Amino acid sequence: MTESLFPGFTRHDIPTAPGVHIHAASGGEGPPLLLLHGHPQTHAIWHRVAPRLARHFTLVLADLRGYGDSAKPAGDDRHALYSKRAMAADMLASMRHLGHERFAVLAHDRGARVAHRLAADHPQAVRRLALLDVAPTVAMYEQTDEAFARAYWHWFFLIQPAPLPERLIEADPAAYLRDVVGRRSAGLAPFDARALAEYARCLALPGAAHGLCEDYRAAAGIDLEHDRADRDAGRRLEMPLMALWGRDGVVERCFDALAEWRRVATDVRGGPLPCGHYIAEEAPDALLEAVLPFLREGAAQGD
Repeated sequence: MTESLFPGFTRHDIPTAPGVHIHAASGGEGPPLLLLHGHPQTHAIWHRVAPRLARHFTLVLADLRGYGDSAKPAGDDRHALYSKRAMAADMLASMRHLGHERFAVLAHDRGARVAHRLAADHPQAVRRLALLDVAPTVAMYEQTDEAFARAYWHWFFLIQPAPLPERLIEADPAAYLRDVVGRRSAGLAPFDARALAEYARCLALPGAAHGLCEDYRAAAGIDLEHDRADRDAGRRLEMPLMALWGRDGVVERCFDALAEWRRVATDVRGGPLPCGHYIAEEAPDALLEAVLPFLREGAAQGD
């Protein structure tokens, strides 16, 4: 299915840790750009923006650990195998495997949380960050109120102890996908049928429900420990960061995204786009208009 969404791209299964591989597609020409997806999706989210990005960058579109066709290891008691630190290490190893020591990152949702940790743990590798429809994880948990909890109910469902959420998702993965994606501001209308079919296929794979639950369990536990340790030590991201979010989404309603990113990074810009949560699929032209100058500026400056 994804071959029709990304014609001419090369497929990779990259070993990144014992028993773990990352599935990725690569294509294009120019400085390297890593693209990371969110929940409950795969790298297929980028199909509407990849053709134009590939004119300027060598793209690496990766499936996060636990998602898509990447490995889905069993979690541990601390959920450390799905910490954003471990998932970021996957991405660093993948990029190095493909010959890219230093690169920019464009990331959405869960992928943006991985990108944040990648930049924090490996600042020498990340030139620039463009993060879509997130505020920092620790800020979102610490500022949770009723409006946020009702809108992002899945955050609190997925962190319940195994196997309860896994069992409920596995009973009807396609229904879970429709409920999570389709209840956002734009419904299912913006999505290409091929992309939806790919998300459904991957969500039904063995271990997929467990992988995405472990991702969220880690976010509510060990990831907060790592983020708070950075905050307490005064560590900040120094590379340029662009934060973009949907004007019709929950981040716009519940958080001051720029203010929160400026608490953790020194060079922050961005703003809302005319869409909901799934920016790359709902408003690809607006996204490219905002993010291409930012990414190309970095490539020209060699930062």
